[in-house]
Amino acid sequence: MAHLMPFIVGLTGGIGSGKSTAASCFSQHGAVVIDADEISRELTAPGSPVVDELAQEFGNDILQTDGSLDRAALAAIVFNNKDSLARLNAIMHPKIRAEALRRIAEVKPHQIAVYDMPLLVETNSVDMCDAVVVVDLDPARQVQRLMAGRGMSSEQAQSRIVNQVPRELRNQVATWVIDNDGSTQDFAQACTFVWGEIVQRADKIRS
Repeated sequence: MAHLMPFIVGLTGGIGSGKSTAASCFSQHGAVVIDADEISRELTAPGSPVVDELAQEFGNDILQTDGSLDRAALAAIVFNNKDSLARLNAIMHPKIRAEALRRIAEVKPHQIAVYDMPLLVETNSVDMCDAVVVVDLDPARQVQRLMAGRGMSSEQAQSRIVNQVPRELRNQVATWVIDNDGSTQDFAQACTFVWGEIVQRADKIRS
């Protein structure tokens, strides 16, 4: 029987691992990228009901003077408290998943949808996917990149990393692991190679 849904690839990796670069590569090769972070930003646009819900849960200190979400203030609360992070995830992730599924349903059956989701494992979203790509990076390099690229302190970077599942668990669910410990060129070549593997697997399922 023909595969009437698009082939869905979950793309995940630790914070600062290079996942967005991999998503960009796949997009250039023709993938329809569905970005969970982008969905989250849209859901929490100024004046949205989700912002009101978050303010009720975490207090008005997470709001800017114009009523928009102060992401830094919210991050300061949740990334130092596992209970607060769990409460945030309970509010946001069902909404993100529902919107991602809605967008996937709009992708044409012959296309490949890439669900770019940092917390693919943590939110039990692996079951949405036909295959999973994990971008892997040594944790010490992650810290360096977060400090250089996002202006985090070492402590902030390490806090973000430990709030995600251990890399070993993430790698266990992978169909393909892309190692990003080498050069930019090495990473680009690895992404292109994996894209070829994805296309072959999608074609096999559809045939």
